[in-house]
Amino acid sequence: MSIIETAPNVTDAVIKHGIMDMPNLEYTAALAKETAHAYERVSSVVPPVEWPAFAPYIKAINELKKERNAVILAHNYMTPEIFHCISDYVGDSLQLAKEAAKTDADIIVQCGVHFMAETAKLLSPEKTVLIPDMKAGCSLAESITGADVRAMREAYPGVPVVTYANCSAEVKAECDICCTSANAVKIVESLGVPRVIFVPDEYLAKYVASQTDVEIIAWKGRCEVHERFTGDELRAVREIDPGVKIIAHPECPPDVLAEADFTGSTTGMINYVKDNQPKKVVMVTECSMSDNVAAETPGVEFVRPCNLCPHMKRITLPKILDSLVYLKVEITIDPDVAERARASVERMVELSK
Repeated sequence: MSIIETAPNVTDAVIKHGIMDMPNLEYTAALAKETAHAYERVSSVVPPVEWPAFAPYIKAINELKKERNAVILAHNYMTPEIFHCISDYVGDSLQLAKEAAKTDADIIVQCGVHFMAETAKLLSPEKTVLIPDMKAGCSLAESITGADVRAMREAYPGVPVVTYANCSAEVKAECDICCTSANAVKIVESLGVPRVIFVPDEYLAKYVASQTDVEIIAWKGRCEVHERFTGDELRAVREIDPGVKIIAHPECPPDVLAEADFTGSTTGMINYVKDNQPKKVVMVTECSMSDNVAAETPGVEFVRPCNLCPHMKRITLPKILDSLVYLKVEITIDPDVAERARASVERMVELSK
């Protein structure tokens, strides 16, 4: 993937795009009143002292995205002021990319990490896709390259390769089909073969192996957020409060999943809380997701632990505004890589119908 800084000269960019000044970012009584409805959505998880720093950016971003004909995609791990106050679509990475592709927007701003922006570009090749901070990476996606996939094919001739969507376009291009954490078992079994290569998440691969008779050959990549949870940690939580419900993402280690009352994708976890309304719950995933669900389910008490993703937290309101003002950083993908990667995603979509 190549990266284009679309505005190396700020003055030229401002003149070119018709924005002569940065938006007014002063917090006033009038602005407080104007953004009060937005604050109501996050008041349970955003302290009042923080709102004056957020509100001016929220107003500016929401106005500018309309001028730009842009849509903002916010992954479930974004902080509440982004997730609830400026986003047009929220969810997991593939869900966001699919929704954005249906719109007539000219610009997509991906509030997430760079492989998510690539996925958005794959499904909307004619649109401009921006990521506010290109350093928002992913330990799991960066654990594997296209060359690694080719080496695994050589080691296991004829064995199909399934890749979790949390990987680069280069890796998707080298695989036979993509999957998500929600449909991984279905995709693996749909191939009708006795064994598959599964990349890049080792723990998701182990979870899939526990749910199917298909032999799974796994790559040893891990998410640095989910791999830090332990079964001992959750047993200690349950000892303190035996009635608490523990729900976990399948990127977690097997001893963590063994302690969980429910294992599922980010969407599955969110739906579990909304549908079941447990009195107390531990969401074994990224902290901001707990905050975002808590804002929508006031009757549920969220008990930590949770872990922060340092890459997701690189995406902030000031960077999102900067991205919209100067149209940066634009995502581009080599056409050959994009064509093969898109085919891998489209096969999954067809099989998931």
